[in-house]
Amino acid sequence: MACARPSVCRKRRSNEGTLPPAALPPLVTVGCDRNTALGYDREAQLDPAPTPAPIAPAPVALANVAPEVVKPETMSTADTAALGGREGRYAFRLTEVGFPAFLFEPGGSGAIKLNGTLIPVGAAGPGRFASGDLLVTTRSLDEEGSAGLQVMELVVVPPQAKDELGYRGYIKCYDGEAA
Repeated sequence: MACARPSVCRKRRSNEGTLPPAALPPLVTVGCDRNTALGYDREAQLDPAPTPAPIAPAPVALANVAPEVVKPETMSTADTAALGGREGRYAFRLTEVGFPAFLFEPGGSGAIKLNGTLIPVGAAGPGRFASGDLLVTTRSLDEEGSAGLQVMELVVVPPQAKDELGYRGYIKCYDGEAA
């Protein structure tokens, strides 16, 4: 079919006088960097602040969860802040440089993160903490890690579990340190 207006059709088909596509991206992106965060951290502008995990007692947090899949998880900075911070507490860490998996005060209360939930536990004896049928025990060992932290055992007994879950990690004291 012939074009009714040949001059218009000719202009549409012609690429003369246009920039090659490779030359367009630098022109398009110039002036788009409006990030004012320190160090030009793009993610600081895009990612929302982390939110803490929910806090619930063990019977609620572990309801309808098979005991075999319950494992301690590391707490984020937002998690420890939601629990009142680290200052004056001890932390059980799975690695010497990791975040806490269990935050506690000897002879007092503590909190452990299981199944994506922070579970407060109360003192139930020396090195023992409980919430409902959940039992958490700690035991310091006469060993030291390569970074100088004391080795500790953490045993978690979920409700209705046939076996206890034992972990070997490190204890860190946050005496006077803020979260």
